[in-house]
Amino acid sequence: MGSTVNESTAKAEIGAPESRFKNLMKQLVRNKSSLVGGIILLFFILIIILAPLLMTHSYQSTDILNRFAPPSADNWFGTDQNGRDIFSRIIYGTHLTMFIGVVSVFFGAVFGILLGLVSGYYGRWVDTIIMRAADVMLAFPGILLALAIVSALGASMFNVIIALSIYNIPVFARIVRGSVLEVKGIEYVEAIRALGAKDGKIIFQHILPNVSSPIIVQASLQIATSILSAAGLSFLGVGVQPPEPEWGAMLNDGRSYMWENPHLTIFPGIAIVLLVLSFNMLGDGLRDALDPRSKK
Repeated sequence: MGSTVNESTAKAEIGAPESRFKNLMKQLVRNKSSLVGGIILLFFILIIILAPLLMTHSYQSTDILNRFAPPSADNWFGTDQNGRDIFSRIIYGTHLTMFIGVVSVFFGAVFGILLGLVSGYYGRWVDTIIMRAADVMLAFPGILLALAIVSALGASMFNVIIALSIYNIPVFARIVRGSVLEVKGIEYVEAIRALGAKDGKIIFQHILPNVSSPIIVQASLQIATSILSAAGLSFLGVGVQPPEPEWGAMLNDGRSYMWENPHLTIFPGIAIVLLVLSFNMLGDGLRDALDPRSKK
C-alpha cells in the first residue's frame, strides 16, 4: 500500500507528458501576450489552409485597365501597378513568407543544436573551434550576412533559405552549448556516465531533452527574425523574385508608387508586422511558461 502511494505521488510530481502539455497550454492561455500572439498566428495558419477559398482573384492575373485601383468591393485591398489584386496576392504570399521563416529556422536549428551539443559536452579544443567560428558569424549583422550569402549564390527563394539557415546556426549553437554546460554537471548525468553509458546516449537521451525549453523559445523568436530578414532581402531585390507575391517583394514593387497609391505598401507592410508580432509575442509567452525561474 505504501509503495503504491509513493509511486502515485512520484508520478504526480514528475507529471505525464499529457499533463505537462496541458499545464503549458494553461500558462500560455493565462499569458495575455502569448494568447494574442497565438490567435494571430492561428489566423495566418487558417489563411494558408483556406487560401484557395479566400482569394477573390488569381494572384497572377493582370488587368492593365484597372491599374492602381483603390480598395473597393471588387478589389478589397486595391490593385497594383499591373492591375493585380493585392488582397489575393497577400493571401497567396502568406505560405511563401511562412515557409521561408519556418524552414530556415528548422535547418539552422538542426545543425546549430548538433554543434552546440558537441561543443558543450566535449569542451576543450572542440568547444574553442566551434565557438570561435560562431563568434565570427555573429560578428556580422544578420541581414548583412544573409545579404552577402545571397549575393554570392544568386537571388532566389532557395538561396534565401540557405542564407538564413546559415545565420541561424550559430544562434542555436551558442544557446544549446550554454544549456549543456549547466546540465552535464548534474548528478544524474554523472551517474549515467559512471555506469558506462556511451556519449551518444547521454547526449541525445538525457541532455537534449533537458535543454529543449530554450530551444523552443528561441525557435519561435528566430522565425520572426527570419521572416523579417527574408522580407528585407526581397525588398532589396535579392530575395524572392517577381512575379511571386512574397510580401517583401510586394513592398519593393510598390515603393515607387507609394505616395500616390499608398495601399500598394500599406497592406503588405501590415501583414509583415502582424506575422512577426505574433511569433514574438508567442515566444515571450513560451519563455515565461518554460523558464523555471519565472515560476513561483
